[in-house]
Amino acid sequence: METLCTERTLEPGAFTDILEERRRTSDLSHALRTFSPQPYRGHSLSSAKALNQAVLDSQYMRYITQEIATENGEPVELIREEASRILEEMSHNLQLSFIRLVCYTLTKVFKRVFRRILVNEDGLNRLQQALQEHPVILMPNHRSYVDFLIISYILFTYDLSIPVIAAGIPLMGMKLIGEILRRCGAFFIRRAIGADKLYWAVLSEYVRTIVKTGYAPVEFYVEGLRSRTLKSLNPKLGMMHMVLEPFFKGEVYDISLVPISISYDRVLEESLLAHELLGVPKPKETTMGLLRARTVLQEDYGSMHVCFGAPVSVRELAKGRTDRLQYNLVPRDLPQKPSEDTQTFVSLVAHGVVCLQEKGAILSPWSLMALILLQSPEGLSLDTLTQRTVWLRGLALTFGAHLDWPAQVSEKEVMSSSMSLHRSVVRCEGGQVLLLGEQQPGGDASASPEGDVLKRAAVVLMCASYRNQALHVFVRPSLVAVAMAITPSRRKEDVFTHFKFLQELFSLEFVFVPGMAGQDFEDGCSLLVRCGALQSTDGELMVTEQWAQTGYFLRAVLQPFMQTYQVVIRHLTENSGKEFTERQYIPAVRSYTMKLILAGELDTYEALSSDTQKNVLYALLRMEAVTKAKTGDQREFKVNKAAIQRIGDILAGRISPQSAAYSRL
Repeated sequence: METLCTERTLEPGAFTDILEERRRTSDLSHALRTFSPQPYRGHSLSSAKALNQAVLDSQYMRYITQEIATENGEPVELIREEASRILEEMSHNLQLSFIRLVCYTLTKVFKRVFRRILVNEDGLNRLQQALQEHPVILMPNHRSYVDFLIISYILFTYDLSIPVIAAGIPLMGMKLIGEILRRCGAFFIRRAIGADKLYWAVLSEYVRTIVKTGYAPVEFYVEGLRSRTLKSLNPKLGMMHMVLEPFFKGEVYDISLVPISISYDRVLEESLLAHELLGVPKPKETTMGLLRARTVLQEDYGSMHVCFGAPVSVRELAKGRTDRLQYNLVPRDLPQKPSEDTQTFVSLVAHGVVCLQEKGAILSPWSLMALILLQSPEGLSLDTLTQRTVWLRGLALTFGAHLDWPAQVSEKEVMSSSMSLHRSVVRCEGGQVLLLGEQQPGGDASASPEGDVLKRAAVVLMCASYRNQALHVFVRPSLVAVAMAITPSRRKEDVFTHFKFLQELFSLEFVFVPGMAGQDFEDGCSLLVRCGALQSTDGELMVTEQWAQTGYFLRAVLQPFMQTYQVVIRHLTENSGKEFTERQYIPAVRSYTMKLILAGELDTYEALSSDTQKNVLYALLRMEAVTKAKTGDQREFKVNKAAIQRIGDILAGRISPQSAAYSRL
């Protein structure tokens, strides 16, 4: 939406290292210091117990429990007891003493694993003002388990209100840790709620009560899950609607949304995430697992940047976009299905927040180096890597990226420092820079050719995750560059038709605000004009001398995704007569991809990523080239061979998309 995505955003301002003071002073004194935040002026509840009671006593819960009791033919008291049990399982029990304990512990851990934790104090000053005026929703991106308490740690350090945090139910099951998290403000949500009407009612009323009473800021991850690829994920809308509902119903005058961008030089779970993408089951979240993972304390993870964006007024966003009069037709305390306009507005806001998170991201030199290295799988000289990375730094800055490039340090020192930090992925020998084959305990010998491929793929995916942190900077001009490469014409109208097709196909790989394809295309063209690679005159796109280098790089950015989609399309075409479940689909595509790599027909190890493979399937489902139907307890997919082949032909540039068929964005 225009207010969120096209308006010039405030610069993050100067960053301050909050660990610098911690290294000079007593950790215990910091944890035990006076903590006196200024609460929201409308704050009306004093304790977690009072909050829970307000939820159970609400007119909304009385109505829902009576309705469910009538539907099920059960006593209403029984339904209310079940609602109370759900709330007891779910609710937080925020206690300052546990915040102090965790603050002390985290300070010890952070000083050991991070060189710096950098925070933009201008953003915190804006947040401090917002916290006193309206209910605040804190919306960080989610890349690591460290994300979970870093916001609370920073707010405690700056004497700001501690948030309550939406967390997945598996964290609650961790002995001791689950209870500590609950007492640090976590409230736990089941992963699979389905059609459980009572659970939905308790959860929505709990969140709504926190927001409308100003009990505490609410923190949640709009992406829903931790991103295993370090790319932004398309937002989930359930929690977004819950936090906005008090505004729709007129229970609060306004709500402030605060996008927060958390950027890492190196992520603690980098190897774990890569192996998950290759099919290794995710370890169960347990206290023993956490203790076994303490070896991370011996590693260096560089710096973390936490950028607090400018608060966004929901009231301002809603002007002319959604009609709240519909909520006046039904008493506020009764359930009401949101209108189509309201659902569209919630979706636009959620997508817009993700875009703001991307704009606030701070890129490290390694993210730029990873972009170059993955385009040179055979390796390249240190001099060439340095030269290309410095060129890419200029392009990224021209495109509006924020970089953490060390000042008063030579370019080669920056390269060497970055490679040292990521020595598990890259090495430099004899002036040549190469990605590693992953080292295994007990030696380098592989049990099979497939083992060699998986080891190499794990390293490629780890490197790709850091490249992915920078993709939002380049994706729109890259789509323009690819569209120009597969379009015979240079007319903007024809290039735009291909751009729309590519954007729809890759709509699960990258976050685009629905309905803004035209603006995205203009933004991509504008950036190419700004860097001197394109000229736009009389409806024509004309390339300049700079296009050769810039266009080649931008097309190569999307090449791994292009090749992965082509591989999956080829697999589905060859097996179009078979119906399959998602559980059958992933192993089949992985096996097919492995055979192509071993036969030398494919050199894109990223094609083994299960997340990308799933994205292809669901993108084709959205484009109606695949259908899904429920058979018994399972959902099965069926391929439309002609539609799949057509998409593959358009992607390869053999035919042109029909604007009528591919213009739904």
